Amino acid sequence: MNDILVFVLVFAASYLLGAVPWGLLIGRWSRGVDVRQTGSGNIGSSNVLRTAGARAAGLALLLDVAKGAVPVLAARAIADAAGFTEAQGAGLQAGAALAALAGHSWSVYLKFTGGKGVATGVGGLFVLFPLGGLTALVLALVIMRLSRYISLGSVIGVTIGAGSLVVFWLRGDFHWAYALHGFVGWAIIVGRHHGNIRRLFSGTEARLGESAAPPQPQPEA
Repeated sequence: MNDILVFVLVFAASYLLGAVPWGLLIGRWSRGVDVRQTGSGNIGSSNVLRTAGARAAGLALLLDVAKGAVPVLAARAIADAAGFTEAQGAGLQAGAALAALAGHSWSVYLKFTGGKGVATGVGGLFVLFPLGGLTALVLALVIMRLSRYISLGSVIGVTIGAGSLVVFWLRGDFHWAYALHGFVGWAIIVGRHHGNIRRLFSGTEARLGESAAPPQPQPEA
Protein backbone atom coordinates (compact mmCIF):
# COMPACT_ATOMS: atom_id res chain seq x y z
CA MET A 1 0.00 0.00 0.00
CA ASN A 2 1.22 3.48 -0.83
CA ASP A 3 2.82 5.16 2.20
CA ILE A 4 0.78 8.34 1.76
CA LEU A 5 -2.44 6.33 1.68
CA VAL A 6 -1.44 4.63 4.95
CA PHE A 7 -0.97 8.04 6.58
CA VAL A 8 -4.32 9.29 5.28
CA LEU A 9 -6.23 6.20 6.43
CA VAL A 10 -4.59 6.16 9.87
CA PHE A 11 -5.25 9.85 10.43
CA ALA A 12 -8.86 9.56 9.25
CA ALA A 13 -9.53 6.53 11.47
CA SER A 14 -7.88 8.27 14.43
CA TYR A 15 -10.05 11.35 13.95
CA LEU A 16 -13.26 9.30 13.72
CA LEU A 17 -12.38 7.34 16.87
CA GLY A 18 -11.43 10.51 18.73
CA ALA A 19 -14.69 12.13 17.67
CA VAL A 20 -16.87 9.58 19.53
CA PRO A 21 -18.49 11.70 22.30
CA TRP A 22 -18.32 9.20 25.14
CA GLY A 23 -19.25 11.72 27.82
CA LEU A 24 -22.44 12.63 26.00
CA LEU A 25 -23.34 9.00 25.29
CA ILE A 26 -22.66 7.82 28.84
CA GLY A 27 -24.68 10.71 30.30
CA ARG A 28 -27.64 9.67 28.16
CA TRP A 29 -27.27 5.95 28.86
CA SER A 30 -26.73 6.24 32.61
CA ARG A 31 -28.99 9.11 33.64
CA GLY A 32 -30.89 10.11 30.52
CA VAL A 33 -29.28 13.57 30.57
CA ASP A 34 -27.64 15.64 27.86
CA VAL A 35 -24.43 16.88 29.49
CA ARG A 36 -24.32 19.73 26.98
CA GLN A 37 -27.44 21.19 28.61
CA THR A 38 -26.32 20.85 32.24
CA GLY A 39 -23.40 21.94 34.41
CA SER A 40 -20.71 23.57 32.30
CA GLY A 41 -22.11 22.17 29.04
CA ASN A 42 -18.86 20.34 28.31
CA ILE A 43 -18.86 16.69 27.19
CA GLY A 44 -15.78 15.78 29.24
CA SER A 45 -15.61 13.63 32.36
CA SER A 46 -15.53 16.58 34.79
CA ASN A 47 -18.98 17.68 33.64
CA VAL A 48 -20.20 14.08 33.54
CA LEU A 49 -19.17 13.92 37.21
CA ARG A 50 -21.37 16.92 38.00
CA THR A 51 -24.36 15.67 36.05
CA ALA A 52 -24.26 11.85 36.02
CA GLY A 53 -22.14 10.80 39.01
CA ALA A 54 -18.73 9.34 39.74
CA ARG A 55 -19.21 5.94 38.09
CA ALA A 56 -20.31 7.48 34.78
CA ALA A 57 -17.49 10.03 34.97
CA GLY A 58 -14.89 7.33 35.58
CA LEU A 59 -16.08 5.37 32.56
CA ALA A 60 -16.12 8.51 30.39
CA LEU A 61 -12.60 9.38 31.54
CA LEU A 62 -11.29 5.89 30.77
CA LEU A 63 -12.83 5.85 27.30
CA ASP A 64 -11.61 9.37 26.50
CA VAL A 65 -8.06 8.38 27.51
CA ALA A 66 -8.38 5.26 25.34
CA LYS A 67 -9.41 7.44 22.37
CA GLY A 68 -5.97 9.04 22.53
CA ALA A 69 -3.96 5.92 23.32
CA VAL A 70 -5.44 3.37 20.91
CA PRO A 71 -4.75 5.34 17.68
CA VAL A 72 -1.10 5.78 18.66
CA LEU A 73 -0.70 2.10 19.52
CA ALA A 74 -2.35 1.15 16.23
CA ALA A 75 -0.15 3.59 14.30
CA ARG A 76 2.95 2.09 15.93
CA ALA A 77 1.91 -1.44 14.96
CA ILE A 78 1.09 -0.38 11.41
CA ALA A 79 4.41 1.44 11.03
CA ASP A 80 6.30 -1.64 12.22
CA ALA A 81 4.33 -3.96 9.93
CA ALA A 82 4.87 -1.64 6.94
CA GLY A 83 8.61 -1.40 7.57
CA PHE A 84 8.51 2.37 7.98
CA THR A 85 11.64 4.28 8.89
CA GLU A 86 11.99 5.71 12.39
CA ALA A 87 11.03 9.16 11.08
CA GLN A 88 7.94 7.81 9.29
CA GLY A 89 6.88 5.88 12.38
CA ALA A 90 7.27 8.92 14.60
CA GLY A 91 5.25 11.05 12.19
CA LEU A 92 2.50 8.45 11.92
CA GLN A 93 2.19 8.10 15.71
CA ALA A 94 2.32 11.82 16.45
CA GLY A 95 -0.16 12.54 13.67
CA ALA A 96 -2.54 9.86 14.93
CA ALA A 97 -2.46 11.39 18.41
CA LEU A 98 -3.22 14.85 17.02
CA ALA A 99 -5.99 13.52 14.78
CA ALA A 100 -7.68 11.84 17.76
CA LEU A 101 -7.36 15.06 19.78
CA ALA A 102 -8.85 17.06 16.90
CA GLY A 103 -11.70 14.57 16.69
CA HIS A 104 -12.53 15.00 20.36
CA SER A 105 -12.31 18.78 20.14
CA TRP A 106 -14.23 19.16 16.87
CA SER A 107 -16.36 16.06 16.51
CA VAL A 108 -17.98 15.36 13.18
CA TYR A 109 -20.78 13.64 15.12
CA LEU A 110 -21.53 16.87 17.04
CA LYS A 111 -21.43 19.32 14.14
CA PHE A 112 -17.74 20.02 14.84
CA THR A 113 -18.17 20.94 18.48
CA GLY A 114 -16.63 18.90 21.26
CA GLY A 115 -14.67 18.70 24.48
CA LYS A 116 -11.47 20.25 25.77
CA GLY A 117 -9.21 17.32 24.99
CA VAL A 118 -7.29 16.78 28.23
CA ALA A 119 -8.01 13.07 28.70
CA THR A 120 -7.60 12.26 25.00
CA GLY A 121 -4.37 14.27 24.85
CA VAL A 122 -2.99 12.53 27.94
CA GLY A 123 -3.87 9.14 26.47
CA GLY A 124 -1.79 9.85 23.39
CA LEU A 125 1.05 11.29 25.48
CA PHE A 126 1.21 8.19 27.68
CA VAL A 127 1.94 6.03 24.63
CA LEU A 128 4.33 8.47 22.98
CA PHE A 129 6.28 9.28 26.15
CA PRO A 130 5.12 7.42 29.29
CA LEU A 131 7.41 9.34 31.65
CA GLY A 132 6.10 12.68 30.38
CA GLY A 133 2.52 11.48 30.64
CA LEU A 134 3.00 10.23 34.20
CA THR A 135 4.72 13.44 35.28
CA ALA A 136 1.95 15.56 33.78
CA LEU A 137 -0.76 13.42 35.40
CA VAL A 138 0.79 13.46 38.88
CA LEU A 139 1.40 17.21 38.76
CA ALA A 140 -2.14 17.87 37.51
CA LEU A 141 -3.66 15.76 40.28
CA VAL A 142 -1.57 17.50 42.95
CA ILE A 143 -2.63 20.94 41.70
CA MET A 144 -6.28 19.87 41.50
CA ARG A 145 -6.08 18.51 45.04
CA LEU A 146 -4.49 21.65 46.46
CA SER A 147 -6.45 24.27 44.51
CA ARG A 148 -9.66 22.31 43.81
CA TYR A 149 -9.58 23.77 40.32
CA ILE A 150 -9.81 21.00 37.70
CA SER A 151 -9.06 23.45 34.90
CA LEU A 152 -5.92 24.81 36.57
CA GLY A 153 -4.49 21.34 37.10
CA SER A 154 -5.41 20.35 33.56
CA VAL A 155 -3.76 23.35 31.90
CA ILE A 156 -0.57 23.13 33.95
CA GLY A 157 -0.35 19.36 33.54
CA VAL A 158 -0.80 19.59 29.79
CA THR A 159 1.82 22.33 29.61
CA ILE A 160 4.34 20.16 31.46
CA GLY A 161 3.54 17.12 29.34
CA ALA A 162 3.82 18.99 26.06
CA GLY A 163 6.95 20.76 27.25
CA SER A 164 8.59 17.42 28.03
CA LEU A 165 8.25 16.37 24.39
CA VAL A 166 9.93 19.57 23.24
CA VAL A 167 12.72 19.32 25.84
CA PHE A 168 13.55 15.72 24.98
CA TRP A 169 13.50 16.55 21.28
CA LEU A 170 16.03 19.31 21.95
CA ARG A 171 18.13 16.72 23.81
CA GLY A 172 18.11 14.59 20.67
CA ASP A 173 15.97 11.80 22.17
CA PHE A 174 12.89 12.29 19.98
CA HIS A 175 12.06 12.99 16.35
CA TRP A 176 10.82 16.52 15.71
CA ALA A 177 7.32 15.13 15.03
CA TYR A 178 6.97 14.50 18.76
CA ALA A 179 7.85 18.10 19.56
CA LEU A 180 5.38 19.32 16.93
CA HIS A 181 2.71 17.14 18.49
CA GLY A 182 3.53 18.61 21.88
CA PHE A 183 3.24 22.20 20.69
CA VAL A 184 0.10 21.78 18.55
CA GLY A 185 -1.61 19.57 21.13
CA TRP A 186 -0.83 22.07 23.88
CA ALA A 187 -2.19 24.94 21.75
CA ILE A 188 -5.44 23.06 21.07
CA ILE A 189 -6.07 22.09 24.69
CA VAL A 190 -5.13 25.44 26.21
CA GLY A 191 -7.15 27.21 23.53
CA ARG A 192 -10.17 25.07 24.40
CA HIS A 193 -9.74 26.21 28.01
CA HIS A 194 -9.78 29.93 27.19
CA GLY A 195 -13.05 30.44 29.10
CA ASN A 196 -11.71 28.62 32.15
CA ILE A 197 -8.50 30.65 32.08
CA ARG A 198 -10.47 33.87 31.89
CA ARG A 199 -12.59 32.79 34.87
CA LEU A 200 -9.51 31.74 36.84
CA PHE A 201 -8.06 35.23 36.48
CA SER A 202 -11.38 36.83 37.41
CA GLY A 203 -11.92 34.51 40.38
CA THR A 204 -15.20 33.11 39.07
CA GLU A 205 -14.06 29.62 38.05
CA ALA A 206 -15.98 26.83 39.80
CA ARG A 207 -13.96 24.67 42.18
CA LEU A 208 -14.26 20.91 42.44
CA GLY A 209 -17.58 20.13 44.11
CA GLU A 210 -19.17 23.44 43.12
CA SER A 211 -21.74 23.85 40.38
CA ALA A 212 -20.37 25.23 37.16
CA ALA A 213 -22.02 28.15 35.41
CA PRO A 214 -24.83 26.83 33.22
CA PRO A 215 -24.11 26.65 29.49
CA GLN A 216 -25.23 29.61 27.46
CA PRO A 217 -28.14 28.92 25.10
CA GLN A 218 -27.00 28.43 21.53
CA PRO A 219 -28.83 30.14 18.67
CA GLU A 220 -30.64 27.78 16.35
CA ALA A 221 -28.97 27.15 13.03
